[in-house]
Amino acid sequence: MKKRIAILASCALSLFFAQAQKRDVITSRDYPQGYFRNPLNIALDASGTFGELRTTHFHAGDDYRTQQRIGLPLHAAADGFVSRIRVQIGGGGNSMYIDHPNGFSSVYLHMDGFNEVLTAIVRAEQFKQRRFDVDVTLTPEQVQLTKGQYIGDAGNSGGSGGPHLHFEIRDTKTQHPLNPQLFGLRFADNFNPTINSIMLYDLNDELFSENTPRKSFAVRSIGSGRYALQSPVQVQAKFGLGISTIDRHRAGGFQNGVYSIELFIDGQAVSTVVFEELDFNTSRGIHSYIDYPHWKKTKAKIQKSFKDPGNVIEIFKTLKDRGVIYLTEPRTYDAKYVVKDVAGNCSELDFKIQNNPVPPAAAPKRYGELFSYNKVNTFEQEAIKINIPQGVLYDDVDFLYSTAPQPTNAYSITHRVHNSLTPLFSAYNLSIKPTNLPAHLQDKALIASAEGGAEGGKFENGWVTVNTRNFGNFYVVVDTIAPTISPRNFSAGKSIAAQRKIDFTISDNFSGIQSFDGYIDDQWVLMEYDSKNKHLWHVFDSTLSKGTHRFKLVVKDWKDNEKVYEVNFSK
Repeated sequence: MKKRIAILASCALSLFFAQAQKRDVITSRDYPQGYFRNPLNIALDASGTFGELRTTHFHAGDDYRTQQRIGLPLHAAADGFVSRIRVQIGGGGNSMYIDHPNGFSSVYLHMDGFNEVLTAIVRAEQFKQRRFDVDVTLTPEQVQLTKGQYIGDAGNSGGSGGPHLHFEIRDTKTQHPLNPQLFGLRFADNFNPTINSIMLYDLNDELFSENTPRKSFAVRSIGSGRYALQSPVQVQAKFGLGISTIDRHRAGGFQNGVYSIELFIDGQAVSTVVFEELDFNTSRGIHSYIDYPHWKKTKAKIQKSFKDPGNVIEIFKTLKDRGVIYLTEPRTYDAKYVVKDVAGNCSELDFKIQNNPVPPAAAPKRYGELFSYNKVNTFEQEAIKINIPQGVLYDDVDFLYSTAPQPTNAYSITHRVHNSLTPLFSAYNLSIKPTNLPAHLQDKALIASAEGGAEGGKFENGWVTVNTRNFGNFYVVVDTIAPTISPRNFSAGKSIAAQRKIDFTISDNFSGIQSFDGYIDDQWVLMEYDSKNKHLWHVFDSTLSKGTHRFKLVVKDWKDNEKVYEVNFSK
């Protein structure tokens, strides 16, 4: 593999010009140009970009706008074979994967539907499993495609917030998504990234948390792609820096992610972040990459230029001493942030750091129990048990636990498990002992969060246990209320002779929809579901005979509360 990583301490010598400055971007390999085509027949325009900071992950592809329309035809980006077809409730919705002979795969999410061949494969699997959401793996011989061949239509399925195509290019072997624009699938972009502010963090306490002292510095623009601070940043001993920055492709356009962020002190690279390649297995590490407590409080995302010791993300290409800076000389240092988008448009912030050394501070006071990020941590009291596997914490935690009164309609006191400002990479085991829980309600018990609603869980051996990725305030409740079913265009005795499909709204008050099954004359039929709109529907088979038929719909929540809707209809 050819390796070429370039570290540039400046955007360009010609930053005085009004137009955006373009420079080479940092890459670790060469990418084929012209191999992949635009999967749409309209010019590429982005509403979201690769590496963009989403709520729980880094965005793994580019979101192509579809003129706010559903149904635009999609085409294979290159020759290959369909390796996977997936129908999800939420997530990517209707999606498909094409493996190409050059070692890459293209992925298409939120489709409205597939072509006839793929639809037949999906329908067969749905009826085989008797469920709407399926994941089908195909052999290379089953469905081969040529570049430009029709594969289906763009849509708004799954967790999509509006009509668009989410498009990815992955390394087939690792399944790591790569930045599609590096393959030549570029948007028109002549705008420099925007730098909004930087954040200074006092890291003399080894534990990063919501209590870490931090100070925000607003920046001012002094020309095209050039930014400055009003005054030097005053530091003492150990510190770290973070930056608030976004990219736009055009004036007034969407706020997208940048491609690279470089931090230099006196010309020496401290930290280099590059959104060239991601790993789905570590993408949740975004909660450690950003200043999570600050985001929870303000919804502003600061990208830290230092790395928590337990964060396994691999977007840092240069990282000196984890990005934790310790200056020894009592003088002024030159600092610089260089931010680029994938088109090479570049912005830089030059600022001064004034170091004021102080004697080492006394060890910080601890108020709880020290949990180590690289060990298994357990905590147990009379009514609560906690087991945190190694790798769940991003950093050591001064773990705090307390209790609060029992909420109305709850079956336990409130257990304050540290706080919701501390992010977790994966799940830990939480068990709460309920009080006065009747035997007939034990199978309806679950753990609720004061911050996020139902966590789930199961009653067993006197405890309600759940695997959760959250700290916060928890207590035991029960869910005994069945989901609701509301027909939209259907009623008892109705003739559907002029109707192609029937529609319903389904919802649940707490634990959420677990399953839905439709039957006509006691034969299972496919019900399709859009969870974001609570929309459930069935498209009638053309072979349905004339006459009277019996329709039955059964909807269950995650505590097995069941709602049945059953009526006769005619055709």
